Amino acid sequence: MKQVVCGGLENIRLKTSDFYFELPEEQIAQDPLTERSSSRLMVLHRKTGTIEHRKFTDIVEYLRPGDCLVRNNTKVIPARLFGTREDTGGVIEFLLLKRHEDDVWETLVKPGKKARTGVKVVFGEGELRGEIVGVQEDGNRRIRFSYEGIFEEILDRLGQMPLPPYITHKLEDKNRYQTVYARYDGSAAAPTAGLHFTEELFRELEEKGVAVANVTLHVGLGTFRPVKVEDVTEHHMHSEHYFIEPAEAEKINRAKKAGGRIICVGTTSCRTIESAADGDGVLRAAEENTEIFIYPGYRFQIMDELITNFHLPESTLLMLVSALAGKEFVLRAYEEAVREGYRFFSFGDAMYITE
Repeated sequence: MKQVVCGGLENIRLKTSDFYFELPEEQIAQDPLTERSSSRLMVLHRKTGTIEHRKFTDIVEYLRPGDCLVRNNTKVIPARLFGTREDTGGVIEFLLLKRHEDDVWETLVKPGKKARTGVKVVFGEGELRGEIVGVQEDGNRRIRFSYEGIFEEILDRLGQMPLPPYITHKLEDKNRYQTVYARYDGSAAAPTAGLHFTEELFRELEEKGVAVANVTLHVGLGTFRPVKVEDVTEHHMHSEHYFIEPAEAEKINRAKKAGGRIICVGTTSCRTIESAADGDGVLRAAEENTEIFIYPGYRFQIMDELITNFHLPESTLLMLVSALAGKEFVLRAYEEAVREGYRFFSFGDAMYITE
């Protein structure tokens, strides 16, 4: 497991409150737009400190032949399950976080206080059953499922998409909380910067000579965990599993060696390739867990530029973006985004941080 924090800040203390900004509640996007790529795009130019307001389809104009776009092809599972207790008939909610052996899953449970070891739960019409087999130190429960058939098919029928807590509207089409290139099941949250892309945009990029590389990091709900300490350096990141296939690592290394820019689609793609960097600016093929924490002062080894959404105040994601573009510049851009009516968070608009 790789726990990494930035270096070079020995004499500087970053406070969580340094990353606060005012956000009107009405600018939190509750629903996806009808067309994925019709969102707005704010472009931050780091060298000049200037900001452009564009539409997302304009992203093609900014990428050059020889660049490499890195995307996270994880797939969100319908991880929210509602069942009834066999003993009381009470409704109980499970959020699947991590799969272990023998059909055991680590879960969040509501209500949790009475969800003790030995409690049995029925889901649907009984096609899925579960028993709580353990309680962890952090309060998460382990549940062992029993069923006939294929678990993923049953989950697809019974489960709901685990939307972030700030989205209160019901999602009518669960595919809209999934990227068009999602491939490997395992995430409890979507890599949302990728939600803006369409197959047509990828065709345009490839025709232009932009390489597209895939990495996989299964996003956990820890991505929404607030930073509860005032000293940023004392925050401990959640663990997430990732893998990078040799052919994809080679594609990224080849582009970088030839002078192309490595442009990550989202913070999860960034965290993946930075976790697998070998210290000399070369990306390793790997399958590991990572707890990498990137905040201002971090020196990026692989990533050059970033396409991302607008993030929560005081969040680790905002800190990562600030590590790339500078805290003052990012907060100024966020203030402008609020003034200009940009849509924030998972279903919101996009930002491109370039040279």
